[in-house]
Amino acid sequence: MSTAEQPIDPPESERVTDAGTPGQRPATTEWWEDPRMPWKGKPGRADILCWVGFSISGLIGLIMIPLRPVLLGHSPLALVAITGSRSGLVTSGALGAVGRADWWPLALVIGIISSMKWDPLFWWAGKLWGRGLIDVVAGRSRWAGRTAKKAEWLGRRYGIPAVLLCYVLPLPAAVVYATVGMAGMRLRTFILVDLVGSAIVCSFYVWLGFRLGQNAVNIVDLIAKYSGYISVALLAAIVINGIIQSNRRKSTAAGK
Repeated sequence: MSTAEQPIDPPESERVTDAGTPGQRPATTEWWEDPRMPWKGKPGRADILCWVGFSISGLIGLIMIPLRPVLLGHSPLALVAITGSRSGLVTSGALGAVGRADWWPLALVIGIISSMKWDPLFWWAGKLWGRGLIDVVAGRSRWAGRTAKKAEWLGRRYGIPAVLLCYVLPLPAAVVYATVGMAGMRLRTFILVDLVGSAIVCSFYVWLGFRLGQNAVNIVDLIAKYSGYISVALLAAIVINGIIQSNRRKSTAAGK
């Protein structure tokens, strides 16, 4: 008794694609091959570690958005410790001026460190990926692209002064820090310059709080009174924005 012949798979070159034409099966793409990633090729341990650092900093920043008004009104020292918040430094100085915060020197020291704690990551990214991180920042929008180009030029041309200018001008600090790292500035030099800039700016905000005194305290007390409502509103804004961004990505993918 004869048996049915088994079908023979055609060779790769003769297989039919979804479009009805012969060709190769589509190759799977690894997650690290995403063009939005800053590295070129398969990332190593240092690349992954640096990227995890960025992810952690971004997650903390997102979590802190609805918590900021609560901490500003009830625990400005904690806000300064977590984020290096300038409004928290002003509040600490103002509370010190009216005799409600003898811990303001501690807030200043913590603020100096906290406000610069993620900066070495950007320097490291410049050492690891060259223009990779700059391209990621520039690719967000046309405005981001123009701003990143100017910041990169500033970092290459002026180096140390450019790092200091990030504390007083609305520059994309990530681009400047990555640029000086890429250009060969030593880590200890970068940290020292960054520390000086952070100390000057944080001291100014604490001094400003002392100057404002009771007026600033009145505003903080008002924020504390309504901090719960403010936090809920900010949380709702985050959720709504996430939904809108998700719908936009789906629409873009469907259009392709």
